[in-house]
Amino acid sequence: MSTTTQSFIHRFEPATAPGLPPLLLLHGTGGNEDDLIPLGQAVAPGAALLSPRGQVLEAGMPRFFRRLAEGVFDEADLRRRADDLAAFVAESRDRYSLPAPIALGFSNGANIAAALLLLHPETLAGAALLRAMEPLRTPPRPDLTGRNVLLLSGAMDPIVTAENGRRLAGTLAAAGAQVEHETLPTGHGLSQADLTLTRRWMARQPAG
Repeated sequence: MSTTTQSFIHRFEPATAPGLPPLLLLHGTGGNEDDLIPLGQAVAPGAALLSPRGQVLEAGMPRFFRRLAEGVFDEADLRRRADDLAAFVAESRDRYSLPAPIALGFSNGANIAAALLLLHPETLAGAALLRAMEPLRTPPRPDLTGRNVLLLSGAMDPIVTAENGRRLAGTLAAAGAQVEHETLPTGHGLSQADLTLTRRWMARQPAG
């Protein structure tokens, strides 16, 4: 059920299996709080799911932060929105009695998840980033020791270059994260391989 009682319109699905880390589901441009629920259920059956709707509108399509052009981010807005999202996660952890979640983000949602790791590392236990690009031109160097990150790129992705994906993987690894980066023979859209690899990776994550 969607609710607006906190800072973000969101949907929360309680856990139905014990010991699983909750997932923070972050949709792509034009998505909403319902979009990634099926993916979350598929990759982590029984986990609690927290799925907010992005608060920025671009031509009527929800996003998590503003961009100036394709692949060119409004970094001041990105930083402010990352602050807001981190605060929402903290509120939600209190309200729903959750441990730190693992982010599962696609495209714009993966980019805000990467920003959370860099700007608010305490917010997330880890992240699965599907078609993410480096969110900040001069990223900070937080301590991401103990954070596991899955980064899945598309070899034919017209939005995220191969070099950008490698750079993000390097940035996170340099901060101490354990990064698994794979490039799939696909474009920007998700494939069955994304689901399979993410499900396998999720099964290896520590209990929540």
